[in-house]
Amino acid sequence: MLPYKLVYHSGYDLNLGDHVFPTQKYRLVRERLLEERIAAEEDFVEPEPSPEEDLLRVHEPGWIRRLKTGTLSFSEILRLEMPYSRDMVRACLLAAGGTTLAARRALRDGVCINLGGGFHHAFPGHGEGFCAIHDIAVAIRRWQAEGLVERAMIVDCDVHHGNGTAAIFAHDPRVFTLSIHQFNNYPAHKPASDVDIHLADETGNEEYLARLRAACVPALSRHRPHLMVYVAGADPYYQDQLGGLSLNLEGLRARDRLVLASALMARIPVAVVLAGGYAVELEDTVTIHVNTARVARDVLERVGWNRREPS
Repeated sequence: MLPYKLVYHSGYDLNLGDHVFPTQKYRLVRERLLEERIAAEEDFVEPEPSPEEDLLRVHEPGWIRRLKTGTLSFSEILRLEMPYSRDMVRACLLAAGGTTLAARRALRDGVCINLGGGFHHAFPGHGEGFCAIHDIAVAIRRWQAEGLVERAMIVDCDVHHGNGTAAIFAHDPRVFTLSIHQFNNYPAHKPASDVDIHLADETGNEEYLARLRAACVPALSRHRPHLMVYVAGADPYYQDQLGGLSLNLEGLRARDRLVLASALMARIPVAVVLAGGYAVELEDTVTIHVNTARVARDVLERVGWNRREPS
């Protein structure tokens, strides 16, 4: 049994077939966690779809209306880069609800992982890059509104720049945004995060970890967030189809240890979202995500956490 909870819903899997976005990975990660006895059935909690009230703290009413009613324009669907369906909308709402739940559980348990989420390319009025609803922003705004969180920090380790994140929180000093990503990759336009680490093509373990450590640890100390959201993308992997960095499995495990240990040692709870992963071999993406759950368990057991209910 894990010392933290995993958030999962069967609706995360859209069965997109040969699409480069392998949504079946969510189901496969859950199955592998159970098969390898890293997690038990009772470690999983199921989210509800985000209510409209939560969505509208981040997104424009027109975007939510068009998304829910299936009245997106052709260009809006093209920008999403995935087929529109009611199931897709439901999956987005479930992912947002999942990250909101993960943040709440992290405040209590120190860590919680949403097996979905991490849709950091969504903007208030449009979606792009497989991202329609910005689940991270929805979660942070919900708990800020309820007074559970004042300051938050997003550490985005997806291979792609978190452009939607940077835009949404550009003028909010309560939310610190850090993105480490391949510079010569999607998106073409990268709005400024509070800290952007632009990496050259084929950057490997050593440089990646050194630059992340040099930025993340001081930022935690300066901003002193009440919650960290860690975007643990699998796509910095050297065999990712949509990435061009060169981290191997050990480098990705070291990345997870660095981020999680830095936060927990500073007594900052961490909500983890698994985000992107498009390896040539789907099993590699699943392995990377499972390793994140394993590292979170090990770090939490080593550092410890005094379980508490947020006041």
